Amino acid sequence: MSFLSRIMVLKSKAHFNTGAGGREPGSAPPMAFEGTRKSSGGQTRNRVAIMIGAFTLVYAVIGGRLVQYGMSAPQTVSSIMRADNTVASRPDILDRNGEILATDVRTVSLFAEPHKIVDPDEAIELLSTVLPDIDAKATYKKLTSKSRFQWLRRQLTPKQQSEILALGIPGIGFRPAKRRFYPSGPIAAHFVGYVNIDNRGVAGMEKYLDTQGLADLAELGMTSVNAKLEPVRLSMDLRVQNIVHEVLADAMTRYKSIAAGAVVLDANTGEVLALGSLPDFDPNNPADTIDRKTKSDMNRVSGGIFEMGSTFKAFTSAMALDSGKVSMNDTFDARRPLYIAGFTIHDFHATRRILSVTDVFVHSSNIGSAKMADVVGIEGHREFLTRLGLLTRVNTELPETATPSQPRIWKKITSMTVAFGHGVSTTPLQTAVAAAALMNGGKLIQPTFLPRTLEQANENAVLVLKPKTTQNMRKLFRANVLDGSGRRADTPGLLVGGKTGTAEKVVNGRYSSAVRFNAFLAAFPINDPKYIVLTIIDEPKVPHEGCGVTAGCNAGIMAGEIIRRSAPMLGVKPRFGLDGTALLESY
Repeated sequence: MSFLSRIMVLKSKAHFNTGAGGREPGSAPPMAFEGTRKSSGGQTRNRVAIMIGAFTLVYAVIGGRLVQYGMSAPQTVSSIMRADNTVASRPDILDRNGEILATDVRTVSLFAEPHKIVDPDEAIELLSTVLPDIDAKATYKKLTSKSRFQWLRRQLTPKQQSEILALGIPGIGFRPAKRRFYPSGPIAAHFVGYVNIDNRGVAGMEKYLDTQGLADLAELGMTSVNAKLEPVRLSMDLRVQNIVHEVLADAMTRYKSIAAGAVVLDANTGEVLALGSLPDFDPNNPADTIDRKTKSDMNRVSGGIFEMGSTFKAFTSAMALDSGKVSMNDTFDARRPLYIAGFTIHDFHATRRILSVTDVFVHSSNIGSAKMADVVGIEGHREFLTRLGLLTRVNTELPETATPSQPRIWKKITSMTVAFGHGVSTTPLQTAVAAAALMNGGKLIQPTFLPRTLEQANENAVLVLKPKTTQNMRKLFRANVLDGSGRRADTPGLLVGGKTGTAEKVVNGRYSSAVRFNAFLAAFPINDPKYIVLTIIDEPKVPHEGCGVTAGCNAGIMAGEIIRRSAPMLGVKPRFGLDGTALLESY
């Protein structure tokens, strides 16, 4: 037997002999043997169970987090604002008849995520094909910044959005936004106001809305695209506003003036039906249309203060009559100028005779008005103007309201010059408000740019004049239109009354007769005044045909035109004949 065969026999006997006959006498019985197949199967089952448990745990955690995220409120991440803030809505603004003055229009804004921009230069080059006015330097700085969000252009048009989408620039996107749209353009710019790029009120009634809580709602995210906001109705009559704007634009062109303005006021409720100030601007594009040189964003009617000239003689006459120290039968000597404190007071249209109260008003006598103020006295004069609200800031909704100016110390010469409109500067709006008290029975009613009923107006009205005084003032207003400087404001059948005011402006510290600020204060129908119309024109240079450049030759004509065209819309019917009925003749 070979060596290898013997080894195999011995190995077989040593390890695999399990029979009884194979055991040596006295040896222990062999051990039981379980194969590797059984051991391997148990380990596999344990591993599978562990893996199933691990996957179940992982998916349970993921599912739980998804549920948590779904139920939690959205959070602001990085520099991207919440969508609610981005598309903050504003309520529509309507005129008193329901015409839309301002509304929101859906638009989009262009943004970039700089970390996703592949080639900033190429991106700018492509964007410039759609937005040729894009600032390449500033845009490059944004596209290469370390921030994760940058605005590139706000409020795109649908066409611009479509063209930019077609460019397929990585890292460029759009976010929904709102743009404020003003259908009337500049016609009601100073009345309605405008908003900034973030849809927040900057001026006019738009700014007023923000002060009444709209800005706070926007901060809280309660003015989103889906939020329903009730429209806001103003006191404005858009039809009358359009007439005022046309008359002012025509006057500025015709008389070559630097500015013009007008206000139409309900004498019994204080509602402002129209307010215009030129130069103006387009609220749809304020940044491009506001001219800093001409101050086109300045509301001269409520936000500018001026010496109102002879229109103040209306308040002087009312003061004298209401004090009881002067009656309609009294007279004043205007034959010679007044000399006081080194100053000379004389009449522009000198009559050089003794004047009645009516004559003082119709001939616009500086001398007669100064003597009326002297009769009342300095303290009485100042108290009366304060009572009529001419020396304090007007209380109304429009933010652009200026505070009048007056001399720090009132002397006799101060009172006399203020009597004919020099020395005190007020806003045209508060001049119209004070004039309403002269016409409506003596009630001072603060102006409002929101609808107001007669009952609501009477609740807050303050009686500042005797009813008898207002009756006499109506007669004086009508007399001035029939026989005085206000003749060109007369409108057949509408019974217009009024007072002119031609004020010399201060140039280099002295009054200049070559530079004027003209105004006309009107009321109609004068037998039962319902509306006050005040027109102003600043530095008119071209005289009216057959006339000059005084107030009766421009501001009076403007007021007459506004009254003639707006009266039918305001429900004022013309009256003819002695009894107010229409005259009919047959031929």
